[in-house]
Amino acid sequence: MSEELGLSGQKPPWIKAKAPAGENYAQVRSLVNRLELHTVCQSAHCPNIGECWHSRTATFMILGNTCTRNCRFCAVSSGCPDPVDIEEPERVARAVQALNLRHAVITSVTRDDLSDGGASIFADTILAIRRLLPGCSIEVLIPDLLGSKDALYKIVKARPEILNHNIETVSRMYPLIRPQAVYERSLELLRNAKQMDSTILTKSGIMVGVGESTEEVIQTMKDLRDVDCDILTIGQYLRPSKDHAPIDRYYTPEEFDDLQKTGIEMGFKHVESGPLVRSSYHAAEQVHGTE
Repeated sequence: MSEELGLSGQKPPWIKAKAPAGENYAQVRSLVNRLELHTVCQSAHCPNIGECWHSRTATFMILGNTCTRNCRFCAVSSGCPDPVDIEEPERVARAVQALNLRHAVITSVTRDDLSDGGASIFADTILAIRRLLPGCSIEVLIPDLLGSKDALYKIVKARPEILNHNIETVSRMYPLIRPQAVYERSLELLRNAKQMDSTILTKSGIMVGVGESTEEVIQTMKDLRDVDCDILTIGQYLRPSKDHAPIDRYYTPEEFDDLQKTGIEMGFKHVESGPLVRSSYHAAEQVHGTE
């Protein structure tokens, strides 16, 4: 499909998300606002916010709402971030406790301005959740930390059940889609996490429809398996605005099913693949499904 389709807003019938509404949605929104928290659901314009908040789940985004990078696929604002809020981990934990989550997902903007990339705040958030809701499993979706092993170890040492870092796209598309990131550095982060603690499940995600070939997607999946990545998500790229990278094409549900089958055959413990799949979509089912 052409770039024109990406601009026109004409989506195929299988790109349809649940509209945000209902009492549960309102309660989650109120909780997030009251505790002065950010969610990737809101900041990244996630199409599943209606479904997830209706189910009283949310992906909390720590370290502010401004990213130091400017990826061409992401709706999160870029610029100069605010100072780190050291009380944020406790507020996130209180929100997780209030929602009585069985699985909490914590992500962040990229903070290249911080010496450890914000790793210490990730660790503090994990520990705060453990203290207030010991039975809750924890997943962290982390930036690449500029490849720092010391920063990564701070997070691994706090022992989240899942450590997620998204590869996002195929190697060839990095200069266009993720110009400040490095494909090999992202793979190395996942490899290092597994070597630091083999009991932690590692996870990554790919968005499709930005100009890659199916063969390149499969090669990226192979690269992830080569670093012993356990869980994979694959979803359709949806253009946040005309200033972002155009949509090259829409994958069909059948193509997503084929990629899921291929991933399972490669040895992934779980593959979540579909048009509206995002990193934390059905995250609780993923961690408990691999036990």
